[in-house]
Amino acid sequence: MRPTLLCAALSLALTGLLPVHAGSPDPDPADPADPADPSDSTATEFDRITVTATRTERALADVPNTVDIISRERMDELLVRDLKDLFRHEPGISVGSSIGRFGIGDIRIRGLGGNRVRIQTDGIAVPDAFAIGSFSNASRNFVDLDTLKRVEVVRGPTSSLYGSDALGGVVSFLTKDPSDYLKDGKDAYFDFKLGFESDWNGLFGGATAALGGERWSGLVAVGHRQGTETENQGEVGSSGAARTRPNPQQRDGRSLLSKLVYTPDQGQRFKLVVEGNEDGADTDLLTLRGLQPMTGANNLSVTADDHQTRARVAVVHEMDMVDAGFADSLDWQVYRQDSETTQDTSEVREVPASLFSPALRDRRDRRFNFDQRVYGLQANFRKAFEGAVRHDLAYGIDLSRTRIRQKRDGLRTFLDTGATTPVMLPDAFPVRDFPISETSNAALYLQDEVGFAGGAFRLIPALRIDHYQLQPEVDAIFAEDNPGVAVAEISQTSVSPKLGAVWRFAPGWSLFAGYARGFRAPPYNDVNIGFTNVQFGYTAIANPDLRPETSDGLEAGLRYGSRVLFAELTGYYNRYDDFIESMAVVGFDPVRQLLVFQSRNVAEATIYGAEARAGLDLGALSGALQGWSLRGAAAWSRGDNETEDVPLDGVEPPTASLGIAFQREAWGAELAARFVGRRDRLPSASDPQPGAEPVRAFESPGYGVLDLYAHWRFAPGVRLDAGLFNLGDRKYFYAGDVPLVAADSVQLDRYTAAGRNLALSVAVEW
Repeated sequence: MRPTLLCAALSLALTGLLPVHAGSPDPDPADPADPADPSDSTATEFDRITVTATRTERALADVPNTVDIISRERMDELLVRDLKDLFRHEPGISVGSSIGRFGIGDIRIRGLGGNRVRIQTDGIAVPDAFAIGSFSNASRNFVDLDTLKRVEVVRGPTSSLYGSDALGGVVSFLTKDPSDYLKDGKDAYFDFKLGFESDWNGLFGGATAALGGERWSGLVAVGHRQGTETENQGEVGSSGAARTRPNPQQRDGRSLLSKLVYTPDQGQRFKLVVEGNEDGADTDLLTLRGLQPMTGANNLSVTADDHQTRARVAVVHEMDMVDAGFADSLDWQVYRQDSETTQDTSEVREVPASLFSPALRDRRDRRFNFDQRVYGLQANFRKAFEGAVRHDLAYGIDLSRTRIRQKRDGLRTFLDTGATTPVMLPDAFPVRDFPISETSNAALYLQDEVGFAGGAFRLIPALRIDHYQLQPEVDAIFAEDNPGVAVAEISQTSVSPKLGAVWRFAPGWSLFAGYARGFRAPPYNDVNIGFTNVQFGYTAIANPDLRPETSDGLEAGLRYGSRVLFAELTGYYNRYDDFIESMAVVGFDPVRQLLVFQSRNVAEATIYGAEARAGLDLGALSGALQGWSLRGAAAWSRGDNETEDVPLDGVEPPTASLGIAFQREAWGAELAARFVGRRDRLPSASDPQPGAEPVRAFESPGYGVLDLYAHWRFAPGVRLDAGLFNLGDRKYFYAGDVPLVAADSVQLDRYTAAGRNLALSVAVEW
């Protein structure tokens, strides 16, 4: 049974339990996610509340990190449908995608992405990413953003609170609660949304229902989306490698979020959470048709059917007034999360006749499967006490156990005879590229916020201890595909300290600074991978001696906030030791005549940079400008592999955004500009042959793009949002979407972003 079927069944059970009587549940105290929260205005930007930066509710002005908060209201204004939309105007944060088939991939923060950034939903990490070869790519794009009430991003190493995955930062998705809608005596709430996006002919719809009584309340939110391939500005529509238009694609997806909340008294809540997400895509890979130089075969057709699911069940308990010696408040949750990615590829090929063999036609069907199941327990405690100074303690435990399985299967059918075989060189299917793996993590963290001078100066030390174990399981599939390969177990303990400080030295002004230690445990697939391609002359071997990645990060900044202006300037420097470079060329096997790939530790890498953001309420300066405001941000960073003196190609070029907005009670509009510099710090596009010059890689040019947004509440409970993107219809490239290709490649336009496009959304609530 698919995980989403489990979610649907449990959701129906929950909705049957919801009462329809008068009364409303007690709202979460100091809930910062209320769509009408006045802290969303630019005038009080640093009064906004974050719970991710310190695992306690703190105003942005009181945390020693750079934190971004994107509210539900802001997501609606920007017509956010996917991760690219979400971070479109957030310099320093980028979203990569694989052009053509696999779509959105990872989130990068200050140059680090993939599994080095912790992405979590209600505190539970989303599944890992994994990719191997041209037909296998499991991404981390598992969350329907319409189910969220808020997104928080903590930039930089955050391992002292979140462990291994937080080497680059944390992206925290917080889902809707019944209390977000059942306010002011309401015992029922309903809304319905419909929308359209022209760049992928996308249609989407969603509905939310929240019901509540004095003790019980609940919420169910469902969503559906469907569309075609995302447009670009390529013009070549033929089949084959020269094609630059997108491959034809049909996409659809659906999501479910349901919560049942029991409130026995004002100070505590029990929650049962069931969440599921499912996406699918069918693609006609026209770019892979025609003669394939590597094999000499002529591809007559290549089609793909990709599917991914994620399901989460959690039981949560929150207590606000514990009034005990060990805690003033606490929360804990137990959970299970299942995810699965299945990708099918069908390839019909023809090998022309030669002097030594007749023509050969065959169909090659491949299947890639990657699934994870995780069980976990989290508990967080908070305790404040006064002495000579004030202490706000936060401490807790994180326990999780994850089972990861990956398999590739295939069948080759000879079309002239009907004969079949599982052998498709270099593979004899089924195969596993790493053994079934079970990872366990046990962690304890402690943080103290020490307040001096009435809270004007805050010192924030933190420490987390993680114990990580990897236990591989060699089954018959892995053993047959990797004869004689010994797998390695790992048992490691890491200590991640942090020290931050915030000084409010004058009204509206504050300085912050901090040191943070980060780490990332060696990934299971890098430790025990096994893959050999004799036909193309290479092999990938395991590295049981991989050491954990570690980082030492420094960050400092200056903030100012008032009713008129907010501004923040931040500088950071991160040094990474034993940086893991996956599948690097490490030598040549003269016996088997194979090039050898292996994951390895790079002795030292650095990423450093500066970020700035500001906002101005023009109406506070002059009555004639009432309703007008300005908002801007910029980021610059540089990354280097210090060991080999080459740039880190994941670091984005300089980026900036600028917006001018006008707001009235019933309507508003915003003109937003995005600016990106040239991506000119790249390695060569390919390793040069002996005596030959390296092939120069394509450097995506800089650009500036204008977007226009508008919203209008034209009737009670009815809202229209509209967006017109790339007003000038400019041809440009998202730097992170362009692979290392030659500067003179005929395929470059394949990686362009969409031209001028439109998005519309209508929402009705009652």
